[in-house]
Amino acid sequence: MTADLPIIRLRPKSKPQAIRHGFPWVFADELVTDRRTRAIPPGSFAVLEDAERRPLGLVTVNPDSRIIARVMDPDPQVRISRGWIAARLHRALALRERLFDAPFYRLVHAEADGLPGTIIDRFGDAAVIQPNAAWAERMVEDIAAALREVAGVSTVILNGQGRARGLEGLPERTEILSGAVDGPVEVPMNGAIYLADLVQGQKTGLFYDQRPNHAFAQRLAQGQRVLDVFSHVGGFGLAALAVGAAHATCIDGSAAALDLARGGARAMGAESRLATRQGDAFEQMEALAAEGAQFDLVICDPPAFAPSKPALEAGLRAYERVAKLAAPLVAPGGYLGLCSCSHAADLAAFRNASARGIGRGGRRMQLLHTGQAGPDHPTLPQLAETGYLKALFFRLDG
Repeated sequence: MTADLPIIRLRPKSKPQAIRHGFPWVFADELVTDRRTRAIPPGSFAVLEDAERRPLGLVTVNPDSRIIARVMDPDPQVRISRGWIAARLHRALALRERLFDAPFYRLVHAEADGLPGTIIDRFGDAAVIQPNAAWAERMVEDIAAALREVAGVSTVILNGQGRARGLEGLPERTEILSGAVDGPVEVPMNGAIYLADLVQGQKTGLFYDQRPNHAFAQRLAQGQRVLDVFSHVGGFGLAALAVGAAHATCIDGSAAALDLARGGARAMGAESRLATRQGDAFEQMEALAAEGAQFDLVICDPPAFAPSKPALEAGLRAYERVAKLAAPLVAPGGYLGLCSCSHAADLAAFRNASARGIGRGGRRMQLLHTGQAGPDHPTLPQLAETGYLKALFFRLDG
């Protein structure tokens, strides 16, 4: 019952149709934010109404966030409990078990899986939760308990790091909620073996979203010399070695990530075919050009240069610069893969920046393939942010 829940209301000029048709967010300037609304504790639940006092659903409220309300359920009478969370997890798990033979995947992709602001990545018997919304932070023990019940995992880790938590007013923290972690976890993917540090690693320890793009790169990599720039734990490089690339070089700024890349190569019996270079990726690409190095396949998977609309212009310039520096490193007739995880830069803008950069790098190109995140990262069509990943593969002249 919702009799004890506060009611919040859209402003008269706001458009309730978007919420009724599945848009999951309410921004602060769309809501009547009187003193009573501003006093609602972050992560609490409320009933959202339109300006005519018609209910739109049950929402979670955070007056400290620009996204002041997130839709939890279209039924305003629902109670958000451990059982409600478990039902959402059952639905998410059924999809992943249909898609994958082994329990290594993104289990929950936030709003697209009906758990707003909540990321859960699964690593066999372990799972990492990123509670990036205030409600998930408040109910993380319930989420963990439901996760153990539904997925059967024993180790659950809270990874409370990243920009999204800062936007919600949440502190950074990392905690093992249950079970134990004994070093990096081996993750099989596309025939490669990756090592994921679930406690100290970046984000949840591994990026599952690139799985289909790794697979496409593998079609170009057999017997080839491969350069993986911004490699993290060896994403594209190890995928290439798994299908018989002659050699792979991984560039990353993190010594710890490159140690994990070497560990993955060692687990695959491919350590002799892997080289690593630690340092700023732009500087390393310039150094390789000065050395006259060339590769049959170059892939650049940088961090989000345009994480928000105010950062878009500078971010597109950075993507253009990546393409400009990478293009001369591709041998004649070779291949260049360029990726963006910036939701603020849509596909057309990223493609144009990449093409400009390749041209400025003195090369002509064919665009062969456009990729996105794997199906364990489903998109909510009404919410562009859920479809953030873009991957472009080019063949260059020669």
